[in-house]
Amino acid sequence: MIYLDNAATTPLTEAVIAEMTAAMALQLTNPSSIHAHGRLASQKLREYRQTIAAMMKTSPNNIIFTSGGTESNNTVLKGYALAHQHQRKHIITSAIEHHSVLHTLSYLEERFGFDVTYLQPVNGTIGPEEVRSALRDDTILVSLMYANNETGDLLPIADIASLLKEHPAAFHVDAVQVAGKIALEPEALGIDFMSISAHKFHGPKGVGILYHHQKQFDSLLHGGEQESKHRASTENLISIAGMAKALADAQNNLANNWSKVSHLKETFLEHLDGLNYYLNTNELAMPHVVNIGFPGANNGILLTQLDLQGYSVSTGSACTAGTVDPSHVLAAKYGDNSPRLQESIRISFSELNTEDEVIGLAHLLKSLLGDN
Repeated sequence: MIYLDNAATTPLTEAVIAEMTAAMALQLTNPSSIHAHGRLASQKLREYRQTIAAMMKTSPNNIIFTSGGTESNNTVLKGYALAHQHQRKHIITSAIEHHSVLHTLSYLEERFGFDVTYLQPVNGTIGPEEVRSALRDDTILVSLMYANNETGDLLPIADIASLLKEHPAAFHVDAVQVAGKIALEPEALGIDFMSISAHKFHGPKGVGILYHHQKQFDSLLHGGEQESKHRASTENLISIAGMAKALADAQNNLANNWSKVSHLKETFLEHLDGLNYYLNTNELAMPHVVNIGFPGANNGILLTQLDLQGYSVSTGSACTAGTVDPSHVLAAKYGDNSPRLQESIRISFSELNTEDEVIGLAHLLKSLLGDN
């Protein structure tokens, strides 16, 4: 079986498995306990936090461990909005965000009366001008993703952050799809909050990071003083160990991994020569994601055919598990009635994939769709 759905999740590497196994062997207990076993666990927790903070060139105090991107996004959006609702109640986001952002903001609208502006992509992206046009005196928060999980499109985050320096609104970036693939230094970028999930860069599922910088926000979980009183719950030390190792390995190989994945994408497209297709991706995009459409082909049927031949790909976000619903991202880019919504699939690579795998997929697609 060939796995090409890395935008949904990535497999653990042998090095990460070894790191987590070593952490298990230490029999780490609750890091909040004051006995010797607890002090050892607390020491390891500090080490993991310091390792991650150093890679982001920030203070360990700015790193909160969470259960993943969804919790990090929810914590920022609900926590910051509710903590500051007495001041302003306008939030800016985009129509192409992950559902953990869109559904959370819908909740804030319906239950707490927040006013949310959903920016529509212009030429397939969201830029500083779109943000500038939506900013108001009562804007409290801007929340945008660094790279889209369905198309790989990159947003000009640094330019948007520069714009927001002149406005009191906080800036949250969902960096789930870029973590471990590009260098992330939130303070240099001018980001106030940043969400990361370990399983997108060969770490374990169920653990993530929320970066925060000098901003007050309410906690979602109460009942303990863990994570500097920001998130009550005993820390998942085994998974945090795996995440720290995965991020360090990725950080040490950013250029080589990017180059390899770029080559895989180029090789795949070269071997589609002669097949009628289009790409749903802008020029400024990550090579890891190829959102591709085949005129006249039904993506649900195509997914089944590929699966039966041993190739795992998808139509978009894995958070609509078990469905082949039309992509809200493609709908925002091309309109609700565009045939692209029923013709497009997402193929996503990692540096663990091989040339033979992508060439095999290209040849299979030509075999299945050659008459289209």
